[in-house]
Amino acid sequence: MGGGIPLLEANRVGSAVLGFDINPMAWWIVREEIETLDVAAYRKSADDLRRSLDDAIGRFYRTASLAEPSQQCPVKSYFWVKTQACELCEKQFDLFPGYRLARDVRHPKHVLVCAHCGVLNEVDDTNKPGECKICCSRLQLNGNVTRGKALCPNCGHAHRVPDLRSAPYKHRLFALEYVNANGAPRRNGRLFKKADEEDLANVAAAEKLWAETEPRFVPSNAIPSGDETDRLHRWGYKKYSDLFHARQLLGLELSARLITAIPDERIRRALATNFSDLLRYQNQLCRYDSMALKVLDIFSIHGFPVGLIHAEANFLGIVNPATGNAVGSGGWLNIIDKFEKAKSYCDAPFEIRSKTSTRVPLPGEWIGEFRNGIHPPESREVGIHCEDSARVNIPEHSLDAVLTDPPYFGNVQYAELMDFCYVWLRRLVGSKEHAFSQETTRNADELTGNVTLQRGIEKFTDGVSQVFCRMAKALKPGSPLVFTFHHNALVAYESIAVAILDTGLTCSATIPSPAEMGGSIHISGTGSSIIDSIFVCRSTGKTKRSSLAADPLSLSRVVEQDLRQLEAGGVTPTCGDCHCIAAGHLARLAVWHLRHAWDPALAVKSRLGVVREWMKAFGGIEVVLENFQSRKKPGANLVTARVNEEPQASFDDAEFISF
Repeated sequence: MGGGIPLLEANRVGSAVLGFDINPMAWWIVREEIETLDVAAYRKSADDLRRSLDDAIGRFYRTASLAEPSQQCPVKSYFWVKTQACELCEKQFDLFPGYRLARDVRHPKHVLVCAHCGVLNEVDDTNKPGECKICCSRLQLNGNVTRGKALCPNCGHAHRVPDLRSAPYKHRLFALEYVNANGAPRRNGRLFKKADEEDLANVAAAEKLWAETEPRFVPSNAIPSGDETDRLHRWGYKKYSDLFHARQLLGLELSARLITAIPDERIRRALATNFSDLLRYQNQLCRYDSMALKVLDIFSIHGFPVGLIHAEANFLGIVNPATGNAVGSGGWLNIIDKFEKAKSYCDAPFEIRSKTSTRVPLPGEWIGEFRNGIHPPESREVGIHCEDSARVNIPEHSLDAVLTDPPYFGNVQYAELMDFCYVWLRRLVGSKEHAFSQETTRNADELTGNVTLQRGIEKFTDGVSQVFCRMAKALKPGSPLVFTFHHNALVAYESIAVAILDTGLTCSATIPSPAEMGGSIHISGTGSSIIDSIFVCRSTGKTKRSSLAADPLSLSRVVEQDLRQLEAGGVTPTCGDCHCIAAGHLARLAVWHLRHAWDPALAVKSRLGVVREWMKAFGGIEVVLENFQSRKKPGANLVTARVNEEPQASFDDAEFISF
């Protein structure tokens, strides 16, 4: 199921849906997405929870205004830096990779931290930052840590970073961003300040209160070894609870206690889902976006990025009195508002008209297992299961379509990442939920490549094949098995081709489609692909004759046409996109040419070899891509061709080949 989009969209237009995922977090999230909720009752309970938290810990998230020291203002973000003791002179020093806190994008000027006194300075030009307004020291952009080495500012001794001899690293609160209490702007831009004694006292008071609290919901789980989690071990993190400040642990513990006391089961589960979302913003791995000026969640990169500087969002969230909207990101208010909007959409879906950005209602459409406010309630068939879809019992020829998004081999370690939320949610929900009976979401049958668990391409291929074969048997004749895929390595597409061939289905089309946003933190500026190939597979049907390329040159023309269509939709493909589009078509052609003589009884290594040899004999992907290597920007020379194209006439049977 993944994030559940195909199920939600199918349910929205009235289809019965059946969903499976081996990961209990995916099962929980999709069930909560699609399940009907009394939004008004939810909002009341959520607001009550937030008010109770404000009474208990709200005082820890306020600071004195620089303009009016007597005025207490809500803090939007706190900024922490890792520190360590010098091995030579034994003095504690900060680990700053750079001293710029904010850029002059959404703030009038750059904000630099003085390396000497810690005061925040606003400068126009980082090439000529000038002197600190307080201590007159020379301001600098670059920090004392670069390429894994940290220089002690006192004696100049070099230290390796990270170094387990210094781990776990301590953290120092050095700055914060706050907002005016009445919401009215007093100056142009944001409000930043160096952390003062009162701010440090608030931290100490929260730490003291946490030390006096007997935790019931904070997990004690050790972080197991893994491809992603080993990064945490290198920084000295041993338990999941080590990834949080005492103030965050206090807020999370109190939140969990309040949630478990809510009598309505659906509202309790909704707030538990909010709680797991909140975790993504309330931990020591969150970074601050110096351009957007907000806290980023831990999974803004698909991994566990450990930074030397991290940001702590206001736990409660902030209301702007002037607009009534939430300020910033990552607090309870932000999470509640987001969830309310999502569940309100379920009751009354809409589309956005692109040119005017106006909402267009969709009468008669809704998301859920029954419709709110209808008596008797209108219902739809919804089945969401935490099971291995390779082993489920579905009647043959019973499904009109199978839609899935299989793991992209080793691209993302889903279980390793989801354990971060799961170990908390399991304590909150309780192991009485069958899907939460295990201490981890990790599963020997999870379909991801994983070096630590020795899951290579052969196991991945065999697992995807089992899932596809099971679903193919459940499909009605001629109905589609549709999935999306992209990967930088051609071997991953060989695996997908083998899985399709094992089903006996034919791949009738591969359609390029934008997937990730090009501005995503882990994608932006890398040239990596944001384009998925949508594979459409059927037992019987038709495929377009012109798509059946006989050689690399004709396949290049097919890829060229895809690029034209993407550009017509406003997407500028990268070199990585060209590679993934070509690889998708190559896998489709391998299925087309090998299907009649295919032997699924061969060992998986041999089946992969058959596909690999066919692709090699075809000419490989490099020859297909040669036509694009001379471009400075892929597709830039296609505008004229697109303008001159005539509207497509209706297709006749001669343009298609039946299978």
